[in-house]
Amino acid sequence: MKFVAINSAKFGKADEKAVIGKVIAEKPELKAKVKELIPLVRECIREFEMLDEEQKKELISKYYVEKKVSEREISLPPLPKAEKGKVVMRFAPNPNGPPTLGSARGIVINGEYCNTYDGKYILRFDDTDPKTKRPMLEAYEWYIEDVEWLGYKPDEVIYASKRIPIYYDYAKKLIEIGKAYACFCKREEFKNYRDNGIPCPHRDTEVEDNLEVWEKMLEGRYSEGEVVLRIKTEMSHRDPAVRDWVAFRLIYTPHPLVGDSYFLYPTLDFESAIEDRLCKTTHILRGKDLRDSELRQRYIYEYFNWEYPVTIHWGRVNIVEFGKLSTSLIKREIEAGKFEGWDDPRLPTVRALRRRGIEAEAIRKFFIALGLSESEVNVSMKNLFAENRKIVDAKANRFFFVANPVEIEIEGLPEEKLVEIPKNQNTKEKRILKGEKVVYITKEDFEKFKGEVVRLKDFCNLILDKKAKFLGFELTGAKKGKNIIHWLPKSSALRCKVIGERSCEGLVEKGVEEDLGKVVQFERFAFCKIEKANGEIVAILTHD
Repeated sequence: MKFVAINSAKFGKADEKAVIGKVIAEKPELKAKVKELIPLVRECIREFEMLDEEQKKELISKYYVEKKVSEREISLPPLPKAEKGKVVMRFAPNPNGPPTLGSARGIVINGEYCNTYDGKYILRFDDTDPKTKRPMLEAYEWYIEDVEWLGYKPDEVIYASKRIPIYYDYAKKLIEIGKAYACFCKREEFKNYRDNGIPCPHRDTEVEDNLEVWEKMLEGRYSEGEVVLRIKTEMSHRDPAVRDWVAFRLIYTPHPLVGDSYFLYPTLDFESAIEDRLCKTTHILRGKDLRDSELRQRYIYEYFNWEYPVTIHWGRVNIVEFGKLSTSLIKREIEAGKFEGWDDPRLPTVRALRRRGIEAEAIRKFFIALGLSESEVNVSMKNLFAENRKIVDAKANRFFFVANPVEIEIEGLPEEKLVEIPKNQNTKEKRILKGEKVVYITKEDFEKFKGEVVRLKDFCNLILDKKAKFLGFELTGAKKGKNIIHWLPKSSALRCKVIGERSCEGLVEKGVEEDLGKVVQFERFAFCKIEKANGEIVAILTHD
């Protein structure tokens, strides 16, 4: 029971495997009796979940002392070469969908550093691929909304697709100084040259001829894939991906934001290199899987005699429940009908998390705690939920929710009784339920305790059946934490639908209508956000 309480304190609900592991670690001799241990652990978890909130807290405080984390431990490391008031950082997404948790990491860490150093925070849309990673028109506004919801007001918003002529100017300058050239090689043909470190036949084309081809590219006189503009690097570079990389290609697909205005588009590496210079970016945060980008871009900076920004690389964060956070995959699953939309509460998008009642503060703390390690990190949503629980637990009102309700009639009830039950643990506010003859309990409780003595919390004791026998109002004969169950009076129960990972239907207290748009706690069930209250209550499952 100790490890059930400790695990629950950390993650909201005890995990069976984690508890078993802790028990065996403390008592290694039990490893040989694991088959006998499993049902005991399951029973302890069930007993713990049936306790009321005060009883749970009492048990947790007995076994678990939360580590007090200092501000230094949860803050970010200092930025190298950073001066107060002179830091410029950017968050640069491709808006082919709304921000996911993966995007949120970049939003939060860049934003925190800008706040710390009184820096300039730029939101830049790297949206120069209208075909392979086609932007969504709605996503531009979604990003702005979500960045601000997370607590950061961008000082400037830049749309790369609206600044294409700027990139043309720099491309032309590179051609003029002999550092870029037009290449007509087929993809596989150039790959063969590149992999073998051999210059392609077009590499030494005269500057005047390259400029002529460039003008024809601007006029759209070539087909897609027929010609590209490459940046000269070193064909002997140890990393083949850096050798004479593509800077511009022809794409005749209309762009969602700028339509047919352009068809010669820069690659992300070219556009980003130029923008970081124009925006005077001082520090870049990027995944270590993008080291090649820096290696490629440094050639442009060298050719123009520019100083490259300080770059910090971090490892990928894998959310255990979702694996790799792929916007493209989510989009396909929405289109296939698996999810209802980008804010479906089962998804790891910021919009979905907002909808289900996850606080921006919880997301900020979650990512700040992860830090900037270059190691790949596997983390569970339970960690985010644990942060959120600390915030919402203190302010969430409590209500009874009866899933899969069973109606019972209390025989021998001498009188109806107004029952006061705590509504909020901090304000000590009470809610009042009418203890009456016909009430509802969950199907799970009915099947588990049928024929036994139970107590309807704060109301009365009875022998449970469809026709239940009244035994008295006093708290006697009820086993603490084992057979005290929640209930609802028939006269004030509202239909309620819970949607999310554990979708279900049931009944809820009428008073929950007043908490529209807020996160509440359905006792012995979960925290939920009340989304609709127009006759039938619709609640989004937040977390346990």
